[in-house]
Amino acid sequence: MAQLSLWIGIAALIFLQNVSAFNLVCYFTSWSQYREAPAGFVTDDIEPDLCTHIIYAFANISGNQITHYEWNDATTYENLRGLKTRNPKLKILLSVGGAKLGSAPFQNINTSPATRSEFVASVISFLRTNNFDGLDVAWNEPSQNDKRHLVKLVQDLNVAFRYEARRNPERQNLILSVAVPAGKEAIDNGFDIQNIARFADFLNVLSFNFHGYWPDHSHPYTGHGSPLRKSRADRGSASAYNVDYAIRYLKTKGAPTRKIIMGIPTYGQTFTLSSVQTGVGAPASGPGLAGTFTKSAGTLAYYEICSFNHGATKENIEEQQVPYSYKGNQWVGYEDETSVPIKVQYAKNNNLGDTGEALVSESATRGPDPQYSNVGFSPVLFPWQEVDSKQLGILTLTSSQRPLAWELIVWSAVARLERVAGCLRGALPLRRCADVGAREIR
Repeated sequence: MAQLSLWIGIAALIFLQNVSAFNLVCYFTSWSQYREAPAGFVTDDIEPDLCTHIIYAFANISGNQITHYEWNDATTYENLRGLKTRNPKLKILLSVGGAKLGSAPFQNINTSPATRSEFVASVISFLRTNNFDGLDVAWNEPSQNDKRHLVKLVQDLNVAFRYEARRNPERQNLILSVAVPAGKEAIDNGFDIQNIARFADFLNVLSFNFHGYWPDHSHPYTGHGSPLRKSRADRGSASAYNVDYAIRYLKTKGAPTRKIIMGIPTYGQTFTLSSVQTGVGAPASGPGLAGTFTKSAGTLAYYEICSFNHGATKENIEEQQVPYSYKGNQWVGYEDETSVPIKVQYAKNNNLGDTGEALVSESATRGPDPQYSNVGFSPVLFPWQEVDSKQLGILTLTSSQRPLAWELIVWSAVARLERVAGCLRGALPLRRCADVGAREIR
């Protein structure tokens, strides 16, 4: 199978740190193997030297035990271990949770201290048996009643990980990360940020999907999925639908800046326009048309946006510092070679993840989750040489509303990144653009 060095629209999580080279953390999902060619992805397609960390999603929970999910997970685990023979410094983590698993299994393991202890013990045994370097907790939408149980779970994992490492000094301490939402309501409802941050090595902030054409028709107008800042037109709760608000709010809730990892989406949220209006806030009658490969209405992979942008009108939302394009009745908001460096600079200016032993030595992020992604797979796109690559760490994560693949990014050269940037700008002919989305990704 071709080694895709492309991105089929995912979310990139970015953090900064004081190290001599950037970290690139890549999500690899079990269901990516089932995607239609050429988007299918298996462990043989992973180039281990291109990622500092790989997170495999998902593990299951059954009977207070962490277990495998896919029929061939044992083989996948073995193949993942094999990557370390080619890159001994590679860190491989396992993510447990996600939207498909839901809250019930997490609630069951938190029935009592004994059931939680049983789960924690199974986690350590499972991680060590299969040579994983850590765990990513992806409890999807915990309720108000679950709030304290999530804290207790993270606390017990932290204590057990440290105790296990002390008893086995030849082993490194297992890594622990927790995924947290960017929406104020979701944070308030299920996440005690201050106490979670006490015990987790870092928090992976899902700072995307602020806007989209949702199934409940609650947002029947265009809007960017991950605006950096609020718009003058934002009123009431809409004032919180931006990255800057989310980061600042998490700080007020007790998240140390050094533990905040900011998400940047590298897929596009799409809409079908219902009038002649084409700007932000234009009426929409539904999600945008499904992409050729991603096959899911409402989002497009970047190679699909690349093709879309030929003949499209491209605009920039100045006050929110992100772009969008429209053609006919189709509208897409995305990131480009201008908006990504701006967001990275924002992360630097706010000292996000710039210190702390956990981030410096074992940077990772939440496991992919169907609630947050439905596009395939990506490199963290554009030229980061402008923002000091020696301090830039990049993590990737696919995100969508439907359970499609979350793949791995494997870009190796700035030349390729510039090719993609040229494609998105419409500076390359369609044939070359298609090459970026197919032949250039091998």
